[in-house]
Amino acid sequence: MSNIKIHSSWLELLNPAFQKDSFKNLKQQLLKERAEGIVHYPPGSQIFNAFDSTPLNDVKVVMLGQDPYHGPGQAHGLSFSVPQGIKSPPSLINIFKSIHADLGIPIPPHGNLSPWAAQGVLMLNAMLTVQAHKASSHKDIGWQEFTDFVIEQVSKHHNHIVFMLWGRFAQQKEPLIQGDHLILKSVHPSPLSAHRGFLTNKHFSHCNDYLQRTDQKPIDWTIKP
Repeated sequence: MSNIKIHSSWLELLNPAFQKDSFKNLKQQLLKERAEGIVHYPPGSQIFNAFDSTPLNDVKVVMLGQDPYHGPGQAHGLSFSVPQGIKSPPSLINIFKSIHADLGIPIPPHGNLSPWAAQGVLMLNAMLTVQAHKASSHKDIGWQEFTDFVIEQVSKHHNHIVFMLWGRFAQQKEPLIQGDHLILKSVHPSPLSAHRGFLTNKHFSHCNDYLQRTDQKPIDWTIKP
């Protein structure tokens, strides 16, 4: 967890979580695994990329994922996103298909979703690290206590945020959301479930309609080549 980059706007909000014993234990666990030669994703400098890419006061949408991609080069700290040059995973392809069905936006040639983060989409995974090739390997080391705190505090910080909760795991976080917000729920974009309504959920136009109704600028969901 060296070379951590995080936008200064988050520091006061997150400081209580950083001071908790559970977070200190999490950090020790990651250091222990690294000393044992266990590879983690994303790289240490990108673990908090979601918070570095989207300042707290800019948050308009929370797109909640489960844990980072566990293949080499895939995870870069934004839920569902991969760096340019990395093949878009199936769930991300289905997100693009849903946007195309909803808004007619072409499916892009890469899966780097940084432009969404720059517009106020907090692309948050519930677990911020994962062991290489082992999905959900860090689900019990303390990340969820940290990210549950984030969800709760962001929802308290200001109203009229759009929370995108896809799949049962994400929807279990709904009780953490406090205040006047739009909660969009659907099956997960995974190929195992996307055909059961994700591809036609129109979440992206619903999101923008709500943002406009609450005097906020809508998200441009286009990802340019």
